[in-house]
Amino acid sequence: MEEYYLWFKGLHLVAVMSWMAGMLYLPRLYVYHADVEIGSPTSELFKVMERRLLRYIMNPAMIVTFILGIVLISQVGMSGGWLHIKILLVLFMAGIHMMLAVHRKQFERDENEKSSNYYRVLNEAPTVLMIIIVLLAVIKPF
Repeated sequence: MEEYYLWFKGLHLVAVMSWMAGMLYLPRLYVYHADVEIGSPTSELFKVMERRLLRYIMNPAMIVTFILGIVLISQVGMSGGWLHIKILLVLFMAGIHMMLAVHRKQFERDENEKSSNYYRVLNEAPTVLMIIIVLLAVIKPF
């Protein structure tokens, strides 16, 4: 499998980019959705967009990210403290993903109680995590 390491790494990066695109976009959709009238055509359109983004892009991309990440670790091992922290931060990212899924269901049932400002702040968490994760993976500081 060593001869495929770079293929796995490249596909892992594509999956991460797809996952992150959704992680950055879905909370932004929530920002706008929180400000529209319940039951309006715009609200119903947001529901469709949010469901499709989560179901057909974000969930599969996260799963592929995890699978290929595990494959890559099986090739190189768990050397370096940076990797342990990176994995922990990726698990936090997955936790935010799950929070976003819960919020999507609340919007779907017209039960959202959060403000657009809440989603604006939530939108920053994946960005901050992404920056730290990428820097850890590239610089490997320890």
